Amino acid sequence: MADEDREEGISFSEFIYSLGRSAAFAFGDIADANGEAGQPNLAIAAQMIDIISMLQEKTQGNLSAEEARFVDELLYDLRMRFVRAQEQGGGRIIMP
Repeated sequence: MADEDREEGISFSEFIYSLGRSAAFAFGDIADANGEAGQPNLAIAAQMIDIISMLQEKTQGNLSAEEARFVDELLYDLRMRFVRAQEQGGGRIIMP
């Protein structure tokens, strides 16, 4: 990461990564502050996927090749994770 990016704050990739981590938490894949896995919440996970997808659409043509590839790969991974969770009957579906 370039020094200029750090001085300006969080990079686009770091922001998208944080949204991906939020989705992983919603899937129950990441432990909470107490070290315990949370209950899966597929509605929240789906919402995070939708937000990342919307950002991908809105930033199309304005991202570096590396950023675009990162978003593509993250969305693919999250969507596949969502499908697996649904197939496994994964978690509560709570509408926010």
